[in-house]
Amino acid sequence: MKLILTHEVDGLGSPGDVVEVKDGYARNFLIPRSLALVWTKGAEKQITGIKRARDARTIRSVGHANEVKNQLQGLKITLPVRAGGTGKLFGSVTVADVADAIRAAGGPLLEKRSITLEHPIKTVGTHSVEVNLHQSVTASVVIDVVAA
Repeated sequence: MKLILTHEVDGLGSPGDVVEVKDGYARNFLIPRSLALVWTKGAEKQITGIKRARDARTIRSVGHANEVKNQLQGLKITLPVRAGGTGKLFGSVTVADVADAIRAAGGPLLEKRSITLEHPIKTVGTHSVEVNLHQSVTASVVIDVVAA
């Protein structure tokens, strides 16, 4: 079955790639989880939109990754969240929250998959977050979680 990937699938491809997979894998795994669309001529137009969005977020080289790393390390990122009187959060900080806070602080648009939390952030304070920019470049970003 011919499919268009809408998300990154390990061992298969990136968003916007046209792949050929077995029918059962497509029907039972990829399509129900919205990881792929059935390929049609009309869907070819969606591929260009997906690839254009991916190219805007993609780190192109090690040099570009180092530039983004320097930009990230120079940012002061503050993330206001709802918290109780003892400093415990109502919920936790997710990678999407971190990506939005980096963007709001003037940083680049990052994919959520590139951000790694060692453990869930559930308290107010300063926390370190790893951002995988390239295979060989990783940035450490310090986020100050404050009570809103």
